[in-house]
Amino acid sequence: MTTEGLDMEDTNRDAGDEATSNSPGAITKIRNYRRWGSLHLIKDRIVVGLFVTVLAMDQISKLVVKSNLALYESWPEQGFFRITHGTNTGTAFGLLPNQTTFLIFASIVAIGFIIYLYGSQDKPHFPIRVAIGLQLGGAFGNLIDRLWAGAVVDFIDVGPWPIFNLADSSIVVGITILIVVFTFSRDGEKQAHIEEPSPDIVGLQDTRPNSKHE
Repeated sequence: MTTEGLDMEDTNRDAGDEATSNSPGAITKIRNYRRWGSLHLIKDRIVVGLFVTVLAMDQISKLVVKSNLALYESWPEQGFFRITHGTNTGTAFGLLPNQTTFLIFASIVAIGFIIYLYGSQDKPHFPIRVAIGLQLGGAFGNLIDRLWAGAVVDFIDVGPWPIFNLADSSIVVGITILIVVFTFSRDGEKQAHIEEPSPDIVGLQDTRPNSKHE
C-alpha cells in the first residue's frame, strides 16, 4: 500500500473516531462515567464532616435541653429569644402534627433522594456538597428522635415563630443553598445558549467572499 493510501486510511479512522465520540450514546457513556455515584458520598470529607457535625450538635443540644429544662419550661422566662423545651410530633415548625409513622417513612424517602441527588451529579460542586451534608445531618437528627421517642425535641424559641431545633435549621439552609445553586446554574446555561453563535451563521460567515478581493 502506498504512503498516500496509508494517509487516507488514517484520516478516515480519525474522522470515524471523532464521529463516534460525538454521538449521543458516547456522550451519555462519558457523562455516566464521570458521575461520582452515591457510594462515593461516604468518601466525601465535606459531606461526611458536615453530616457528623450537624448530627452531633443536634443530638447534644437536645440532650442538654432535656437535662436542664422541664417540658415547656423556658430560659429566660421572658424575651424575644428563648430556649424552650418542647416536643413536636409533626414536621419542621409544627406542621403535620401526630403523623409520626408517616414522617418516619417520609424521612427515609427524603434521605434516599438526597443520596440519589448526590450520585446523579457530575462531581458535585462545593455548595452542593455543603447543602447535602447539612440536609443529611438534619434529616438523620430528627429521624433518630422520631424512632426513639415518637416526637422531635424543639428548643429554639424566637418571637412568634414556631419552636424549632438545629436539625430543622440545617435542612432549611441546605434546601435554600440548592435552590440558589440550581437557579443560577440554569440562568447561566440559558445565557450561554443565547450568546453562542449558530453553526449556520458561522458557516455563512466563513463562506462569504472577502470584499477586498472582489
